[in-house]
Amino acid sequence: MVVAAIRYAMRLFRLFKVRPMRKALVVGINDYPSNPLRGCVEDALSIKSVLDAHGDGTPNFETKLLTSPGDTVTRATLKAAITALFSGNNDVALLYFSGHGFIDSNGGFLVTTDATNYDEGVTMDYVLNAAIQSKAKDKVIILDCCHSGACAAPTIIGNNVSMLPEGLSILTASRDSEYAYEGVFTPLVVNALQGGAADVRGHITPGSIYAYVDQALGLWDEQRPIFKTNVTRFTSLRTIQPRVPHATLRKLIEYFPVPQEEHQLDPSYEFTNSKDALPPTIKDPIANPVKVAIMKDLQQLVSVGLVTPVGEEHMYFAAMNSKACRLTALGAHYWNLVKKRKI
Repeated sequence: MVVAAIRYAMRLFRLFKVRPMRKALVVGINDYPSNPLRGCVEDALSIKSVLDAHGDGTPNFETKLLTSPGDTVTRATLKAAITALFSGNNDVALLYFSGHGFIDSNGGFLVTTDATNYDEGVTMDYVLNAAIQSKAKDKVIILDCCHSGACAAPTIIGNNVSMLPEGLSILTASRDSEYAYEGVFTPLVVNALQGGAADVRGHITPGSIYAYVDQALGLWDEQRPIFKTNVTRFTSLRTIQPRVPHATLRKLIEYFPVPQEEHQLDPSYEFTNSKDALPPTIKDPIANPVKVAIMKDLQQLVSVGLVTPVGEEHMYFAAMNSKACRLTALGAHYWNLVKKRKI
């Protein structure tokens, strides 16, 4: 009875436990009176869709969507929404903006629908100040607009990245001197969030999104993404199904008691040496079921670059020729994470 009651209480805890407070403000503006755009609302909808839930369908961000046409995105409404986003003690506060960007000698602007000469919209310094003043543990700013790099090099801090408050990450579609073309940056960010930027455990971070976008655009593209951050803890924006089950990752310290040690293989690791796989003329198959199961785990670890065969190109030949396998540098990193009980 006591055990059953404990199990029931644990189920209730899992069901009703408070989820991390993760807020996102997603803005997309198409209908500028003098210079309309076509894809910004669609970009915003794509970002909202991918942020709303993790890969397994569990809720992720509580997202407020502002789009025009649809909503009135003036200086006042955008300022109010940004202020509300960065208020409170949230775990993560994320701003995404897709629309026109503008820059002059005073800095960069997120252009709103009521833009006029000398009053183009919300200044990027205003956005940054709101993030600096925020008590949220992590603040993330993602801008897909021309001259968006001005937010990563704002007038209030210049290029002094050390002045960025702890927990703030800024990812922009272009440098402050560059235009950002529709249909380039945001689709890459969406792909990254859908899994392209996931690590072995299925976590997607601001840094991994930047790495994904940066590599996809290439050094010769007309716009280059900018990323600046000051973080001291791991921040995952979204998770997907791990590329390797955590249970398998935890076996790294079992298969490699020390990270420099090689795991010796032999033909008994290879399932093709089993009774079902060998011709009936071979009476004594040498495959060992326990070692075959280990080999399956090792093959998974090889597929994500954590383990590599020694002296052979493939694990099959390493086993058949009684060679070994070892951890890669990345494998040693995950070995340490397992050893420290972080996985």
